[in-house]
Amino acid sequence: MKPLRITLSALVLAAAAVGSAHAKDDMDVARLNGSLDQLARDPALSGYAQAEQARARDAIGRLAQARSRDRAHALYVAERRVDLAKATAQLQEAQIKVNQLDREHDQIQLDGTRREVEAARRELDRQRMQYQMAQEEAARLQQEGAAAQAQAVQAQAQADQARKLAAAQAKVANAAKRQADLATQAAKAMRSQMQGDSGK
Repeated sequence: MKPLRITLSALVLAAAAVGSAHAKDDMDVARLNGSLDQLARDPALSGYAQAEQARARDAIGRLAQARSRDRAHALYVAERRVDLAKATAQLQEAQIKVNQLDREHDQIQLDGTRREVEAARRELDRQRMQYQMAQEEAARLQQEGAAAQAQAVQAQAQADQARKLAAAQAKVANAAKRQADLATQAAKAMRSQMQGDSGK
């Protein structure tokens, strides 16, 4: 009677241990499935690492079917597969963000370069207009200088002509004066002669 009671107690304890181990198995499977479900529900990460998530689900399935002697290895593999799925999803999301930031950076640089080119083009147009205005001003001043030079030449010619005219007028005046002097002398000579003739 006593050995039977001991045997029954051992069987109850064994059943309890098996039940406890089975419950622990169920908790590990539920925990890992919960981690994968959380990853699948994450709007930022759910679209990434699909292959790794599938392999993690397979590993969890093998864990649920594993015999007690293989369970520790199956649990390790399942946990690593879940960790790998999470890490791969995070890495892929980070790579997408980095690529997006690179594109935005390139676009910002391109926009900056376009603005610099446009500013340089406007500056070139402004300098071209200033150069054209300077050329027009130089041409105008050159024309004014040429006109002033022509006026100076003309004024010089007029002055020369006036000097020549004044010299000719002076010659005429001198000739007229000499003629008048000669006429006066002739008149005096004539009077003297007439007076001499009347004295005889």
